[in-house]
Amino acid sequence: MSLDDLGREKALGFLRQMVLVRRFEEKSAELYSQQKIRGFLHLYIGEEAVAVGAMNALKAEDNVLATYREHGHAIVRGMAPGAVMAEMYGKVSGCSKGRGGSMHLFCAEQRFYGGHAIVGGGLPVAVGLALADRMKGREAVTACFFGDGATDEGEFHEALNMAGLWKLPVLFLCENNLYAMGTKLERHEADPEIIHRPAAYGIPAERVDGMDVVAVERAVRYAADLVREGGGPRFLELMTYRFRAHSMYDAELYRTKEEVQRWKAERDPIEGFEARLREAGWLDDAARAEIERDVAGQVEEAVRFAEDGEWEALEDLEKDVYAKPVGAMLEEGGAR
Repeated sequence: MSLDDLGREKALGFLRQMVLVRRFEEKSAELYSQQKIRGFLHLYIGEEAVAVGAMNALKAEDNVLATYREHGHAIVRGMAPGAVMAEMYGKVSGCSKGRGGSMHLFCAEQRFYGGHAIVGGGLPVAVGLALADRMKGREAVTACFFGDGATDEGEFHEALNMAGLWKLPVLFLCENNLYAMGTKLERHEADPEIIHRPAAYGIPAERVDGMDVVAVERAVRYAADLVREGGGPRFLELMTYRFRAHSMYDAELYRTKEEVQRWKAERDPIEGFEARLREAGWLDDAARAEIERDVAGQVEEAVRFAEDGEWEALEDLEKDVYAKPVGAMLEEGGAR
């Protein structure tokens, strides 16, 4: 798909969304350093083209599952940045009522079913959702994001096998950023060509430039349409790269600063797309500055919403908890 096929308004919208995700993540890192956000924090900086391209290719009735690096997916899907930020603060105004934090963002209204902290944990859930849709007669695609490290997990093979066997409407989206936490692809895969794996389960696969938002949108839209039409599952390997460490706790000793800087200089998805828009005459300095002002306002409002949110009341801490603490169970047993 060329820029002309995309259209100026939609193209500028893609740029705006990528900038929003980038600035939201940068602010999250700042707030984490201030200890406003606790727990784990995995940033999506550098991979924005994948979330923006994919989400714009999917439909509202489709299901979406993501990994623990899912802030960008959630926001582009339509979740309010304030609800995402409040969740990371642990406030009850967060999308998961402050119970999930950064790695467990959920929103039933947007059919966004996580945020899964367990590597590969979303894969069998995706198969279950797709099977449920099949049984209910819903015409929907279940899009499941996961990293290259998840392809080492048993549930990866189990999920692909079941989806391939039953021709379920699942779109498997592998975000291959070349490193599973701190392990380079070649060191954890006997065959580092992940694109080879889906064929074992009869699933067509395609490799896509994940740093090109237009290429991602085209590939995901085409694959999702085929799945939606009853063609069975499909697999896309989206080649991307994260510019930040695996998490805020990561000392990042497994790759050189030169490698990261080279990717930033040569393959930044925002700068690359901006250059294409300028070349097409669709973007100038004034329009670019307006995008930054708008995004800055959205991020500022998200932080304000999180700061103003309330903490969960102590008397509600056991609400929605289905297993009592061991001490309480022992006391009840002794009372009997």
